[in-house]
Amino acid sequence: MKLNFTTCILLLCFLFTRTNKISGQEVEKEKKNIKNFELSFGRSVMFISNSQLTDLKANHAVILPTSSILFFIELRPLKKIRIPFFMNLPTESKQFLVGNQLINEEAATSYGTGVQFKIFELKINSNSKIEMEIGPLLSFGKDIHDGIWFAPILASRIRIMRTENFVMYIGGSYAAGVNSLGLLYGTGAIF
Repeated sequence: MKLNFTTCILLLCFLFTRTNKISGQEVEKEKKNIKNFELSFGRSVMFISNSQLTDLKANHAVILPTSSILFFIELRPLKKIRIPFFMNLPTESKQFLVGNQLINEEAATSYGTGVQFKIFELKINSNSKIEMEIGPLLSFGKDIHDGIWFAPILASRIRIMRTENFVMYIGGSYAAGVNSLGLLYGTGAIF
């Protein structure tokens, strides 16, 4: 059986969720019934940077934003530190309008991980709260033309949590390697 790149990444994420042991603290978490990880699905949209936009205008090209499905797993080893793993699976190709013609290129699937820190928590009532987290991530993928690429990302999201396990979020990201902004949103469950 031959495994492709996407399958290997998903298997690694699954293994990380199964082995979330950090310095013996998992025993105390079991006693206190603290939730260990979040699993969520959402969408992300990438927007082109202003510097690339001027180059494209010189060529009379317009880029349409590429959207993708966001698969997101976040380990929660400590109360304020989270370790996210994500996969952006494009739902459409990269599209360019050049001289009134639509040009399509295949959009690459991207993967990433990093560290997020909980900045604040605001309790709304006994069952609801709002949290904000921010931190550096590293995204990577395989492009048809350039091979494997890496891009550092600064990402943040605001999570609205209802009861102990339901979460909705909206956030943004800045990818320094490709100089672009992103929007992400979705829903999930905390286990």
